[in-house]
Amino acid sequence: MPRVQFLIGGVQKCGTSALAAYLAEHPQLCLPADKEAHVFDAPDFDDAAAAAEVDKRYAAHFPPGDDTRLHGDATPIYCLHPRLVERIARYNPGMRWIILLRDPVERALSHYRMERARGTDAWPLLPAMLFESWRLRGHHDDWSEVSPLRRHSYRLRGDYASQLACLRRHFPASQLLVLHQQSLADDPTTTVGRVCAFLGVPPPAAPLAERRVFEGGYRPYPAWHPARWLLRWLLRREVREFRTQMP
Repeated sequence: MPRVQFLIGGVQKCGTSALAAYLAEHPQLCLPADKEAHVFDAPDFDDAAAAAEVDKRYAAHFPPGDDTRLHGDATPIYCLHPRLVERIARYNPGMRWIILLRDPVERALSHYRMERARGTDAWPLLPAMLFESWRLRGHHDDWSEVSPLRRHSYRLRGDYASQLACLRRHFPASQLLVLHQQSLADDPTTTVGRVCAFLGVPPPAAPLAERRVFEGGYRPYPAWHPARWLLRWLLRREVREFRTQMP
């Protein structure tokens, strides 16, 4: 099993599934069949594990004996927590990160709709957003499958400035590629071409067809919905940071 060399490491509900699907079609790239390997955020991950032991964990997610392609992972929670970033830096200091960002309000609403559709959040939207910090209290390092950190971090995941600052403390700027989700939706060929150049592989041989996996089939809140106005106020700092992070 070769060392994993790149990550679509975030952010959840920002087009990571679409990008992973595009890259999985590239003949020189290899991603897990189920997209997300969840190696570094596994509840039983050993912080003392050597890189070779991490490779063994990854081996189950890739075809055996495929050592010629560039291997990557698309687990969007990786950028959320400093401990995960530290684990990845120890495993491969040369890791290349692809980060997709989206308006934090739209991202939070999409995340909430997903959890409601899954049946993992019975709270109405307003209290789910207002009392998020209380719900996450005591779960800062909880990586269990039912952790509120995984399921109910609607506003936390929109704090892009903190997440990118953490990445930049551990990795040089040349190893980080930050993209706007809308660019991938509007012009997948050009955007995927940028990713390929970043990874050092040829661009797509032909124009890419649009992949409508950005919303997951969830019914969007209409533009006039009060939830949008509430979230725009609650996430006003994050919205300002998002605008400054995008090139």
